[in-house]
Amino acid sequence: MLFSEHTFIQKNTQVGSIEVICGSMFSGKTEELIRRMKRAQFAKLPVEIFKPAIDIRYSDASVISHDKNSIPSTPISHSAAILLLSAETKVVGIDEAQFFDDELPHVCVQLANRGVRVIVAGLDMDFKGLPFGPIPALMAIAEHVTKVHAVCVQCGAPATYSYRITSNEERVLLGEKESYEPRCRSCYFGL
Repeated sequence: MLFSEHTFIQKNTQVGSIEVICGSMFSGKTEELIRRMKRAQFAKLPVEIFKPAIDIRYSDASVISHDKNSIPSTPISHSAAILLLSAETKVVGIDEAQFFDDELPHVCVQLANRGVRVIVAGLDMDFKGLPFGPIPALMAIAEHVTKVHAVCVQCGAPATYSYRITSNEERVLLGEKESYEPRCRSCYFGL
């Protein structure tokens, strides 16, 4: 006999995963997160969506894209709060992940190891073109990474950079089109 009776025994646990959606400002990261979360809801999966408490640009208690699509969310100030979610939750969405603390990758691993599908969206680079917050670490441990692109406002090429058009040098500056514009490499660096 080539196979024992134990060869085809399946585990009773669901396998989780980590997905990262990243890119520049105005690239559709939140739009894609909302799309994936709504598909999970359509499949009748229990979902929870989180966002940083500091992000009150459009709403206190919803994740809203630049195109005004929205989904209810829970604002939190520390990533560990995500671990307090219901045991029935099967899909977790996290928006604006670059604003969370460095514990976020550990939180996501714990969730995935519990069988939760974790979908994270955020900027991969700050306005200086440097890796931003926990996103690079999340990209390294994710099963799936989707890098989305905006359109360069200078030349129309695919944009991967968030160019700050104000003189504010703070790393975290919540803003929209009055503060940022998407640019390609050539236009960002003035090549």
